[in-house]
Amino acid sequence: MKKYILYCFTLLTLSCSTRMLSAQELKILTYNIHHGNPPSEDASIINLDTIAAIIKRTNADLVGLQEIDVNLSRSQNIDQAKKLAELTGMHYFFSKGIDLDAGEYGTVILSKHPIVKTERFELPSPIDSEKRSLAIIHIKLNGKTIKFANTHLDLKKENRLAQSAFIVDKFKNDKNLVILVGDLNARPEEQPILNLEQIFKRSQIKNGFTIPEVNPDHEIDFIMLNKAPQLSFKNHSVLEEAYASDHRPVYVEIYTPQ
Repeated sequence: MKKYILYCFTLLTLSCSTRMLSAQELKILTYNIHHGNPPSEDASIINLDTIAAIIKRTNADLVGLQEIDVNLSRSQNIDQAKKLAELTGMHYFFSKGIDLDAGEYGTVILSKHPIVKTERFELPSPIDSEKRSLAIIHIKLNGKTIKFANTHLDLKKENRLAQSAFIVDKFKNDKNLVILVGDLNARPEEQPILNLEQIFKRSQIKNGFTIPEVNPDHEIDFIMLNKAPQLSFKNHSVLEEAYASDHRPVYVEIYTPQ
């Protein structure tokens, strides 16, 4: 009997170990960084070191950042996309939203994994407004393609509706794992988010508020993945960071089968 119990325990241990080995953990971060200007500081103060330290502290594999300056005088003419990649030791892909002064303004994706392909789509704006983009990188894990998408939807409702519909149409038939992150400028109950939830599952926690940076009471920054039963979220958290930006960072771990 003792031998049988020991045998069963060994099988259970091996089974658990196999499941652990067959799961791929991806640490995901999304963060609107306010072009590196802490809201409590003068507009001339740019602090990318703090942003980089936050990213490194989470040990994130994939990061979507919004409100990135590239060669703008207000942020000391630094290519913030390149600089943050250097500070974190990650690969990067910058996606322009608009030309601004003599530089550019948009979003950036940072990845620990080599980027094998990049895509950029200009999002629709039925009402005249600041242009927005959808950035996508492709990475390979265990021979499988994973797409990581980052965006920053418009402030105007009609544009957000059109932009969320564009994203749904873009990914609705995609057979790859797609992770979507960004500042979506809409609350969970609003139609742009409901549009996206046609094909995406949203990571969430109770009172997962992301703005303002002090005493946040709105949730507009999200991490989502296309619906697949074998995927799961873990450790969703809104980081207690109230200095570096007017948003708080959102962190989630995603477990995928190998």
